[in-house]
Amino acid sequence: MEKQKLGLSKKEVKRIETVGFDLKEKSRCASFFQKDNQVLYFNQKNKGIEIMPTSLALKKYSWLKKYLWKAVEKNKDKYTKEVAKYPQEGYFIRAKKGQKVEIPIQACLYLKKKNLHQRVHNLIIAQEGSFVNIITGCTIDPQVSFGLHIGISEFFVKRGATVYFTMIHNWAKETIVRPRTGAILEKNSRFISNYICKKEAKDIQMFPVAYLQGEGAIAKFNSILVAKRGSLLDVGAGVFLSAKKTKAEIRTKALSEGGKIISRGRLIGEASETKAHLECQGLIVGKKGQIEAIPEIKALTIGTDLSHEAAIGKIAQEEIDYLMARGISYQAAVSLIVKGFLSFQNNNFLKEFTKEII
Repeated sequence: MEKQKLGLSKKEVKRIETVGFDLKEKSRCASFFQKDNQVLYFNQKNKGIEIMPTSLALKKYSWLKKYLWKAVEKNKDKYTKEVAKYPQEGYFIRAKKGQKVEIPIQACLYLKKKNLHQRVHNLIIAQEGSFVNIITGCTIDPQVSFGLHIGISEFFVKRGATVYFTMIHNWAKETIVRPRTGAILEKNSRFISNYICKKEAKDIQMFPVAYLQGEGAIAKFNSILVAKRGSLLDVGAGVFLSAKKTKAEIRTKALSEGGKIISRGRLIGEASETKAHLECQGLIVGKKGQIEAIPEIKALTIGTDLSHEAAIGKIAQEEIDYLMARGISYQAAVSLIVKGFLSFQNNNFLKEFTKEII
């Protein structure tokens, strides 16, 4: 992929690389690049998957219309209504039946024009027995401060399929971000969602929901949130356990450096032999920082096992003293503690994509 053809400066390339997008495509099996509301590039190297603009996919496959607005309600709010009013753009990804594609697919949604409303509608289908790993990076031009990003993402995970989805955000002080995500899971399928937001943003509000409709389906949501001063991150996830033997986890690491974080979680147990856990760990290191944890668990039948826990605090002075006594400076000690706090020990995908940005 040539940066000249995409019209990118060196500063823009550097910015795009911070959200995990590899312009050289060395470690990626497929790529997609959208600037504002126009798709500039898409390419695939593996025959086991398909990637193309949503508009093109809807023209190519008449059957795809039956998936449109099925995992996310068209009239959910003013943002979904706005996307529905315009021609559908964004990316379509399909993992074909039985195909195990472990090399990541990458997508970049880039906001270039000032004051623009970027509208995105993504459709992802993992067919029976497939495996796919998707990395989506969302960011804005270094010279642009204000913009609105609306991203609709609908996932359909068929029987025995697995989807790993990692979304990395790097916005600006005046950016407003409104992702709307839904995932429908069939029998013995898995959906693992990782969300990373470490940079500034004025206002992010997102609440992806997974619907576990097939027996034995599993959904996991992991989030790393860092709120700079002046930022509002209202982020959470919800899971409906609607079939027997389904499981779910929602885990959040929230760090306030002066901004406000609202960490929401919702677990709805609708079937027996189901189990789910909700957890939020918060750390405040900046003046005027705020963190709110708002858990919701609802059992609608006998035999569902739902739990939640939350802890919010500050860095313990004894931890800093312990490290400083071993020759580490104060700032380095705080940085080391924060890095350890934000890590997910049992998630290799988050380890890979946070080692350079934490």
